[in-house]
Amino acid sequence: MYPNAPSLPGTTYYFSIGSVEAFERKLDDAQKELGIPSTERIPVAYHDEISLMNTLLHFAPTLLLAGALFYITRRAGGAAGSQIFGIGKSKAKLFNQETEVKVKFKDVAGMDEAKEEIMEFVKFLKDPTAYERLGAKIPKGAILSGPPGTGKTLLAKATAGEAGVPFLSVSGSEFVEMFVGVGPSRVRDLFANAKKHAPCIIFVDEIDAIGKSRGKIGQFGGNDERESTLNQLLVEMDGFGSSEHVVVLAGTNRPDVLDPALMRPGRFDRHISIDKPDIKGRSAIFKVHLKPIKTGENINNLSNRLAALTPGFSGADIANVCNEAALIAARYQKDSVTEEHFEQAIDRVVAGLERKSRVLSPEEKKTVAYHEAGHAVAGWFLEHADPLLKVTIIPRGVAALGYAQYLPKDQYLYSTAQLLDRMCMTLGGRVSEQIFFNIITTGAHDDLQRVTKLAYAQVTTYGMNPNVGPLSFNSPNDNEPQFQKPYSEETAKMIDEEVRKLVASAYERTVKLLTDKKNDVEKVAQLLLSKEVLNRDDMISLLGKRPFVEKNNYEEYFNPKENTPPPPSAEQSQSSSNA
Repeated sequence: MYPNAPSLPGTTYYFSIGSVEAFERKLDDAQKELGIPSTERIPVAYHDEISLMNTLLHFAPTLLLAGALFYITRRAGGAAGSQIFGIGKSKAKLFNQETEVKVKFKDVAGMDEAKEEIMEFVKFLKDPTAYERLGAKIPKGAILSGPPGTGKTLLAKATAGEAGVPFLSVSGSEFVEMFVGVGPSRVRDLFANAKKHAPCIIFVDEIDAIGKSRGKIGQFGGNDERESTLNQLLVEMDGFGSSEHVVVLAGTNRPDVLDPALMRPGRFDRHISIDKPDIKGRSAIFKVHLKPIKTGENINNLSNRLAALTPGFSGADIANVCNEAALIAARYQKDSVTEEHFEQAIDRVVAGLERKSRVLSPEEKKTVAYHEAGHAVAGWFLEHADPLLKVTIIPRGVAALGYAQYLPKDQYLYSTAQLLDRMCMTLGGRVSEQIFFNIITTGAHDDLQRVTKLAYAQVTTYGMNPNVGPLSFNSPNDNEPQFQKPYSEETAKMIDEEVRKLVASAYERTVKLLTDKKNDVEKVAQLLLSKEVLNRDDMISLLGKRPFVEKNNYEEYFNPKENTPPPPSAEQSQSSSNA
């Protein structure tokens, strides 16, 4: 770069420097050492250049952090509307005329009283003036309670389909999240949204998730967030007037754990209990579920028979039976679903999957046959025992090596004689093993548990023992721990002794009965070993008809005539006899 150095004219050199001040200082020093006059100094021009790659590398950590936060915010499932700032918003789903619900009241059967109560809410919201002109006020809320599978949520869906007004549905577990204060905020947002859409119905499914009784001093298991959510719900329900036409429905299968402040009039005014259907209700439910099934059977007759075969079934159980029957028919590539397929489906729901692959030894199979024959014969000759429908020694489920199916009627009151006959019938299998083989096996384990439980109930709950007296002690549930018995040690000894006497007397009575009917037990057991399944007709051909008048409408339901209306239910027959 020296002026006298050979170079091309007009040559310009480009290079990068780190610091302008340091470069100028070093350049001046170098030119002074070379003796270059100031007028001939090398001209220097500066040009700022920014590298895009260097800039990106400089800001890369910040961009990655911001992108990660944005992605987490968009993907967060607990945030309403996929925005972290909307986490306090209600997650209730809105149903209206645009989002039509296909379930209607005609799809709900077996709960006429509950359906009528709910329909009254719908009628009020559709035409409130018809009630208000008489001075009536719509109840602010209703609790739908009952065992699982009885149709509480289905009734709410039908309400949404029939109401013709906005319907907000939310689960009780959706109120509480990991952040403090989210629950009360969502309750406030839910009711604010309902007031905007009034007249409106709010349905809170499984309200026991937030509505449990608040903890008392000295109790464990408090939950401040859940209690704050409950407090906000109490304020909101009692904070708006009925003129706003907002109704709150809630479903639960544990009404006993709900807070008393939630259940009082002014919040949930009506308590609608939905129990398992009786035989008439089961028949109506079967008719609903049989409509889409392709079958050549008479729907009325088939529904009546299936209703009699399924005592104690809930609506969900009945829907499962119909679906299982269709699956069984499809498995065997049948063109339609027959009555046999429905009976197989009932067996599967009651006793489990048939285990044909489980091979029993001849000794075990013989023991099971005589065990089941003992049950069948004992029940056949006991007046208050339920009539036998079918007995089989085909293994089913996990542990059942055989089982007997009975036809109990819908009954709500039991006498001492009826309970004693049930105990004797349950002990029939154990007694039969003792009479024919003089051995004791583990096959009667479940029978002995049921007999013991029933005996303790008679002594401690129903007050049926003369020595203990007409006392009733609350017996804890199987899932609830009991830290202290509600009676003294002396009373406990007396109860144990009376239970032992009661079971022993039932056992002796069963031994006497089956000893007298030993030939009948032998005939039933031998036929079971050859056929593996016996029905009621087989029992009649072996033992003759039962020596008692059947107190259930067996013949009317199992041998119906064409176009014959179903017989009255047990409740109707009892009411007519009382009249």
